[in-house]
This record gives sequence, structure tokens and C-alpha cells, in this order.
Amino acid sequence: MPDIRIHREHNLGLDTARDIAQAWAEDVDREFDMACEFTRGKTSDTVSFKRTGVSGTLTVAGDHFDLHAKLGILLGVFAKRIEEHIQKNLDTQLAQAAKPAKAAAVSKAEGTAKPAPKTAARKR
Repeated sequence: MPDIRIHREHNLGLDTARDIAQAWAEDVDREFDMACEFTRGKTSDTVSFKRTGVSGTLTVAGDHFDLHAKLGILLGVFAKRIEEHIQKNLDTQLAQAAKPAKAAAVSKAEGTAKPAPKTAARKR
């Protein structure tokens, strides 16, 4: 049976990673009628997913995602296409989650920066 393994690092923290995993599970449920089950842990969670022809897990941690899927013989023919779809979906979710985090960091940095001194305008 063909396997798909995907590893993605991030710096979003566990709470945001959980939100991404939840959104990912909802997407695969809607798109592929995938049954998903969450197991919550202290430092990481596991999303188990299954449907005819595929089963696997998505490990969700504060600094990375690890996906491992086993494809049946019929779906194995499409392994590359399925892997590309999963990567695109996960990367899109990570990018969307990173935008608010980056904006918040920039906003926080700007809030703590000292304003430039005002200079008097010269008359000519």
C-alpha cells in the first residue's frame, strides 16, 4: 500500500495549530466524506481519519504537523495527486493562520517603538 508522509513546521502555537487541524478535518470530511476523530493531548493532538481506501493520522503540535496516510490499492494509483492536494490544503491553512499572527506581531512591535521626534517646519 502506498504511503503519504507530510511534515510541516510552524511557529503558531498549539491553540492555533488545533484550529487549523479542525478546519482541515472539516474540509476533508466535506470534500471526501472522511470520518475524523480527535484525540487531545497535553503537548500534541492526533486527528485520525478514515474512509474506504484511505486511513491515517495527523499529529498536531505547537511547532509542527505530521501527516501519515495509507492508501489502498485503488487510490494508490492517485497517490501523487492526493499528496499534492493535501499539501496545498495544509499550506493554504498555515499561510492564512500566519497572516494574523504576523500582523499582530508587527502591530505589537509598532506599538512599543518610540515615535520619531517632531521637527519644526522651516519657513522660507
